[in-house]
Amino acid sequence: MRNLHFLILFLLSISTSIHYVVVTSLHVKYLPGFEGPLPFALETGYVSVGESEDVELFYYFVKSERNPKKDPLMIWLTGGPGCSSLSALLFANGPLAFKKDEYNGTLPPLELASFSWTKVANILLLESPVGTGYSYAKTPLASEASDTKQFHQIDQFLRRWLVDHPEFISSPFYVGGDSYAGHIVPGVVQQISLGNEKGLTPFISLQGYVLGNPVTNLKVETNHRVSFAHAMGLISHELFESLEKSCGGNYMDVHPSNAKCVKELQTYKNCISEIYTEQILLPNCPVDYVPQKLQFLPNIKTGRRRELKEFSGYDTPSLPPPSCFTYGQFLASFWANDENVRRALGVKKFLNSGDHDMGIPFSSTEAWIKGLNYSIVEDWRPWMMSSYQGGGHTCAYCPDQCSPMFNRWIDGEPL
Repeated sequence: MRNLHFLILFLLSISTSIHYVVVTSLHVKYLPGFEGPLPFALETGYVSVGESEDVELFYYFVKSERNPKKDPLMIWLTGGPGCSSLSALLFANGPLAFKKDEYNGTLPPLELASFSWTKVANILLLESPVGTGYSYAKTPLASEASDTKQFHQIDQFLRRWLVDHPEFISSPFYVGGDSYAGHIVPGVVQQISLGNEKGLTPFISLQGYVLGNPVTNLKVETNHRVSFAHAMGLISHELFESLEKSCGGNYMDVHPSNAKCVKELQTYKNCISEIYTEQILLPNCPVDYVPQKLQFLPNIKTGRRRELKEFSGYDTPSLPPPSCFTYGQFLASFWANDENVRRALGVKKFLNSGDHDMGIPFSSTEAWIKGLNYSIVEDWRPWMMSSYQGGGHTCAYCPDQCSPMFNRWIDGEPL
């Protein structure tokens, strides 16, 4: 009987061990396109999540270049929904960037970025929801994504990743994201807090969160675009006043019977037709230039998301001018689909508000913040050292200016 008792305990131990072997990781020392060994610590991998562990979430992890043991840990969630976190790694806050050479048909070359947030923090870049970038599902049912599923899966991802990386369990932890992550970050923060209260392990030392140009209420944000266009001088004062009067401040889903509002909205759209709404100071590239690998694809619940897919021999996108912001996305689509790159990354299967972002105007962000009815802890004041003008929809449009602002914030210094 004693031997049987030992056998049962032994089997339970094996079962528990198998259950938690859900993290596969790779230390990346070299990357195709970058000359020589990487001068920073990069890890990539998969973490199995979901009720049946049938979702494989891919991540990039870059250790802080300052002091990994003492610096904070942050998970960064790119928007979309479904934009690959490769965009953060290469354009927004990661340590790498494409060289500004004109594309010549070979693998796009990489260089060190001057704006990396990893100079002062350990950064986890997560491909979420399932189907984003290199993340994939093992079953059709598991491939169905939603915001609420993300909350649970990201919390599960974090606790399992920390079990595999115990040296970061006690690190001050932050959640960050931009664009559509305005829907995701608050839910993840709440899920982490609830998990901590329930005694889930490991305990996550949650300290705060970062949101850049967050999407929160599409109707409010859409309605604020007209006043934004007026404030920026993109439409006349007369047209703005007439729109306000005929549409009553509602410019979304206007009823056809309101003919004057419909007509003036068309005039407004004509005025901004050549404006790149994600950064109004940049040239507006024709739609044909957007790489097919980064085009919008249908999503089950959220309507639209971007997804990386393999090229066919007949599927090469048009080359955008280097002055276009989408030029970098074009390079990324080739780099990410290169077989040597995917092998180096260990891919199993390939499947802050900017003041010039018209898509999610800063005025709409101010509006929903006021709607929270929180007490003002500190009065509005100029951010002389770390403020910047010309910011777009994400920090990718102004990374060198975003970086010092993040550095001061994460170190608890005044902005």
